[in-house]
Amino acid sequence: MYTLEEKVVYPGHGVAKVEDIVQKTIGSTTVQFYKLKFLNRDMTILIPVQTQETCGIRPLSSEQGIQKMFEVLSEPSTKRGCVLSSWNKRSKQYQYKIKTGDLLEISRIYRDLQCMSHEKDLSFGERNLLHQAEALLVEELSAVRNMMEEQAVQTLRVIFIEMLPRMMHLSGVQTHL
Repeated sequence: MYTLEEKVVYPGHGVAKVEDIVQKTIGSTTVQFYKLKFLNRDMTILIPVQTQETCGIRPLSSEQGIQKMFEVLSEPSTKRGCVLSSWNKRSKQYQYKIKTGDLLEISRIYRDLQCMSHEKDLSFGERNLLHQAEALLVEELSAVRNMMEEQAVQTLRVIFIEMLPRMMHLSGVQTHL
């Protein structure tokens, strides 16, 4: 059970704070809900306490989780040539993975799309997924390390840019930096 003021990750939407634990009567049943207030959106939702696992809420990552995220970003991209599958299939896979809220899967999406962006111009849908993945990574990084979001964006981009030439070389892709 989460506690008041605890930060959690709600899949696909980002970091939220447990603002309250409320009870509501639905019919003749009393149900407890987490009242989640998102840190970077003007949005509050209620999640039944007993369904927290099935809806995918998870605790904020640890520093070790953030380190694993950076390890994933430094791995060579598996999307050589951007033609492993059609964009529709990749998009559905990426959207599904984003909705799981798994930090490492979101990191892989970000890494792959960043690498693709250096091989070709990204489509509108690819750019949107890249921005969504980056926003989710930045939110969690800034919450875990207690830093401003702008600083988290720079940390993420600088680390990725430093790793990009090596990643491109390892995957056999010419970079257009």
